[in-house]
Amino acid sequence: MTDAPDPPRIPFKLTLLNAQRRHILCMKWGTRYGPEYVNRLYAMVRRQLLSGFRFTCLTDDPHGIRSEVECQPIPALELPKGLPESGWQKLAAFSADLYGLRGTALLLDLDVVIVGGLDPFFDHPGKFLIIRDYKRKRSLTGDPSVCRFDIGAHPDVLEHFRNNVDEVCSTFPNVQAYLCDFLHRQGKLEYWPAPWCPSFRHHGIPAWPSNYWRAPAVPPEARIVVFHRERNPQDALAGQRNRPLRFIRSAAWIAEHWRE
Repeated sequence: MTDAPDPPRIPFKLTLLNAQRRHILCMKWGTRYGPEYVNRLYAMVRRQLLSGFRFTCLTDDPHGIRSEVECQPIPALELPKGLPESGWQKLAAFSADLYGLRGTALLLDLDVVIVGGLDPFFDHPGKFLIIRDYKRKRSLTGDPSVCRFDIGAHPDVLEHFRNNVDEVCSTFPNVQAYLCDFLHRQGKLEYWPAPWCPSFRHHGIPAWPSNYWRAPAVPPEARIVVFHRERNPQDALAGQRNRPLRFIRSAAWIAEHWRE
């Protein structure tokens, strides 16, 4: 048996150039996810993105986040008093001037598990890319766990929300419905190739009754596995679900990828 070849080396100058224009963004607020989620996300990106990148976390608490991650406060949404910001926070990433960042951003949820190369996410054509809904294929609304856009290119998304917040919140049930509808009307909405971002719930858990003897597996061609309406990676690794009487074996493959 021979050792696996080293990954191709990216010229240093190209790495610096990519670091200036390729950004990984994540957001952490509240207490649901600790700093270890940001740290593991950074480590997975570092292993799977061959070109240079800049990693920024928009957060209300940078404590415990590794030094390689640039932490910035979440831009204020300026919502009317009494309307909770939770659920709409992602719109802050569409600020016209996001701390002077310039280039293309891949916005990732904290509970995803990266299992394949990320470079294609920056190379794939499209002005705004999001995951197509896993079940309702004809629906415009996608899953925002993995989305890509040019930083500062869509400030009207946030501006329209701020100027029409009552109407938006009464018309759309969540941020992804509003975001997809708004960008679709402008002809900017695109979707990732379906195999790239599978759902752990829909594509990773064996069908009943084989789930009792078969462990969850990484779906073919997957690059980022999304924990869509499921427990987080830590629970799936322990063989736990968030639905009673629904059994899974341990998703042992998570330990290989979801680590610092």
